[in-house]
Amino acid sequence: MISKERKAAVIAQFGGTAANTGKPEVQIALLTEHIKALSQHCEQHRKDHHSRRGLIMLVAKRKNLLGYLQKNNVHRYREIVAQLGLRK
Repeated sequence: MISKERKAAVIAQFGGTAANTGKPEVQIALLTEHIKALSQHCEQHRKDHHSRRGLIMLVAKRKNLLGYLQKNNVHRYREIVAQLGLRK
């Protein structure tokens, strides 16, 4: 899980204000933070299949949000991908 301070910092960085959590960029950034934390957990606990399923679901949700953003605003999509270093 992400700490409250880290979550607030991500929201402020990608959303502009602390209350703007609905932007796709904020949601993608928060999911990326959660995916990183869960990936580390899954590396340590290889037999934890329940967490692995949760990780796969989070990756799918982030993929859907990225597809939505790419379809509606390519410029914002390219910015978020570059900032988070998702695609090469």
